[in-house]
Amino acid sequence: MAKHENNIAVAGAGSIGCYVGGCLALAGREVVFLGRGGVVEAMRESGLRVSDLDGRDRCLEAQAITATDDPATALAEADVILVTVKSGATAEMARLIDTHGRPDAVVVSLQNGVDNADRLRAALPGRRVLTGMVMFNVVLSPDRERPFHAHRASQGEVMIDTGVDSLAGLLGVDGLAVEARADMKAVQWGKLLMNLNNALVALSDLPLARQLADRSWRVILAAEIEEALAAMKAAGITPARITGLPPALLPKVLRLPDWLFGLLARRMLAIDPRARSSMWDDLKRGRPTEIEELQGAVIRLARQTGTPTPVNDRVAALVRQAEAAKRGPPGLGPEAV
Repeated sequence: MAKHENNIAVAGAGSIGCYVGGCLALAGREVVFLGRGGVVEAMRESGLRVSDLDGRDRCLEAQAITATDDPATALAEADVILVTVKSGATAEMARLIDTHGRPDAVVVSLQNGVDNADRLRAALPGRRVLTGMVMFNVVLSPDRERPFHAHRASQGEVMIDTGVDSLAGLLGVDGLAVEARADMKAVQWGKLLMNLNNALVALSDLPLARQLADRSWRVILAAEIEEALAAMKAAGITPARITGLPPALLPKVLRLPDWLFGLLARRMLAIDPRARSSMWDDLKRGRPTEIEELQGAVIRLARQTGTPTPVNDRVAALVRQAEAAKRGPPGLGPEAV
């Protein structure tokens, strides 16, 4: 990496970007947040509060934050660019990095799905692009709460590709555990299995902890995961173990009675009661969701391998309907799914 290796641009000041960037800035890293006007204005006005499920609760004063909506300002001096935008904005962010970023900057995708790092590599030939994955949920404060607040609402770490020796040490700070892995494609597919629940949270309009505690919803998630595992097996993909359970056991555990599931899946249920999902937030705000990157990725893989995916098809169709209606999360019951 370049010599000023503390210079980090957070390219997408949303929930993940604010939490990750906040932890890094609190640890003394030089961080620039690139975001939309509302978030940038909130941080400039009142700072950023960063808290987590483990009890940390810290504040960055407004004068200690560099936040901008100008990509040239954010990207020009960055040694490391953390891409934290939603999947639909990946192509545009790649264009901005190509235009304004240094050729020797290390670009890290911290995005959902299995294709975003590959898209960045294709759009940024000759640059170092690493795959990353965020294993935790972040809740942002209501728009008018001050200071602006990013709260890590579940356990988990950030996983990144090996290949840049000092990067895990640079990014691994208090409140943000970072692990370098050589099997990031497998990690992406493993995370995708649990991310299939994002759509169910969005459709149910329930907090994540309540939704996961209800066997009726877990049975649907189990069916989605079974379809995904069948498609992966047919394609020769082995997902990584990321929840404490082997992926093949997830459907069985999810179908257990509520009381037994609660005993065996404590890590999965260690979630702040306010946590929902990014897809729920997208429906709430009338924005496009990442359904094509989650259920859509399973469906595309299944089509290539001749594997049926009726449950994923149904869930994806319901999310698309909710997107088109622009009336927020529809509040469906499991029987409607």
